[in-house]
Parts: sequence; structure tokens; C-alpha cells
Amino acid sequence: MKHSLKNADDLRWLIGHTGGFRSGYVTDVQMSKRRLFDEGSGREVPAGTTVSVAIRYEIRGMVRVAKLTMSGVTDFSIFEQDGADCSALGIIQTEFSAGKLRFWFDPQGELYVVCDEAHLDEIATPFVMADQAAEFARWTFQGQTAEGPTVEWLLHELDRAGLPCAWRDAKRAVAIHPAVQWEGDLIPVGDSTASGDNMVHVMAYGPPEGSGFGLMLRVFGIQDRRMSRILEVLTDQITQHFAGDCLVGTTIIPGREWESWLIREHHARHNRRER
Repeated sequence: MKHSLKNADDLRWLIGHTGGFRSGYVTDVQMSKRRLFDEGSGREVPAGTTVSVAIRYEIRGMVRVAKLTMSGVTDFSIFEQDGADCSALGIIQTEFSAGKLRFWFDPQGELYVVCDEAHLDEIATPFVMADQAAEFARWTFQGQTAEGPTVEWLLHELDRAGLPCAWRDAKRAVAIHPAVQWEGDLIPVGDSTASGDNMVHVMAYGPPEGSGFGLMLRVFGIQDRRMSRILEVLTDQITQHFAGDCLVGTTIIPGREWESWLIREHHARHNRRER
């Protein structure tokens, strides 16, 4: 889901679509300033401020992670004092006045942005309970095409990578959500050292609005090299063959940037270990 916000009608759409992010919470706030070199004066001059806010919220049985990127920012406030937490949202307020968009993310105005325009990126997934004892990784992909990967396609890509897996359909007494199309487990085969509890649970679903597909991968068992490699192969092949966005935790990553994001994360973890 991608949507540009430039006027009052767009703001009304945003509130209707998100329910005003009621009972959601802000997971990340970032501000960036651009500066350009002015050849006439020989100095760098301001060229715009951008603020992005990531929000996790639930509506109509779906968990949604939204990234609201506000550009041309002329006023920005984030203020927490005496133990206040402006990350918890009630319902946001918006206004379009004098050609500017205004966002109040909390009633006290402790998180407040005035900007020229905004852009919403969002990934929605059916609500599933996390098993903290067994689930060690989760990755979601929201594709732009009508058809996504099939079970046969996933098995074929793993075979090509020398990581053969068997497929086991999931059996549920009650469906998680009407949007879920199919789900099951990819279970490694041909490895005598592998645990029987090691598996990748795959859930395919249709997005709540618009076209495209959703695919959620949840890795269970022991965090060993083989399971990490299976997840790496699947995510690499999906992002190479399908256009869309990835979701890791509450971070939305364009599919075309997935490989470079992984490299940066690997270097960051390596540096943390060395320190």
C-alpha cells in the first residue's frame, strides 16, 4: 500500500483508512536535512527537511505497519518530559491549511509536524501470536503482482540451493483471517543433525485492499546455520523475482534494497560483537 497525501481529501482518506491509527504506537521517528552547495555564494544552503514516523497499529483483524514520510517540513516538535511517552497513540489529528499539512500525533502536541506533502507506505499482515520460545525470525513480503510464489516454486528454489525441504499443509480448526489463502511448513530433509522442530512456516494471503499478494515467513526451531541459510535463500529469491516491499520487525524495506540492507545489518552486528 502506497499513497501520496497533498490536500484535505487525502487527509480524510488517511483517517478513514487507518482509523486515525487509534490505539497504535510510534516505533520510530527520524529527521533528515538536505543541504546543497550554492556556487554563487560558495556555501552550502538548506534544501529541505524530511521527517518519517513509523507506526504499528491494528484494524479490521490485520496488523499494519505504516511509514509516514513528511517532506518540506517547516515545523517539527517531539517533546517528552517527566516520564511522558508520546509513542502511544490515541487517535491522530490532521489539518490542511494555507497549503500545508499538519499532523498532531498525540493530544498534547508533543509529536507535531507541519509539511508540504506526505507519503504513506504500509504493509498489512493477518494477526498471529508470536511464540517467543520457538520463533526466532519473521519476514514478510508484500508483492505488487497478482500472483505470488507457489509452494512448488519455493521448494524448487530451495532444491536449486542444495537445501531440500518437504512441505506439510497447516491444519487449523479455525481460520486466522479470511485473507489467508494457504499456509504450511517447509521442513528440511536430508540432514541427520537437523532437529525435527526446525521449520519455516509460510502463510500466503491477499492484502486487505488493492491488488497484490502477501507472504509471511516465520522460522521455528534452533537458530542454526542451515535454518538461517534457508531463510536467506527464500528472501533473496523472492525479492529478485517479485516487485514489492519487505517487513522486518517494524521496518519497511523496498525489495530492491533488501540485499544492501542485509549487508549493512551484517556489518553492524559484526561491529557490535567486536566492541
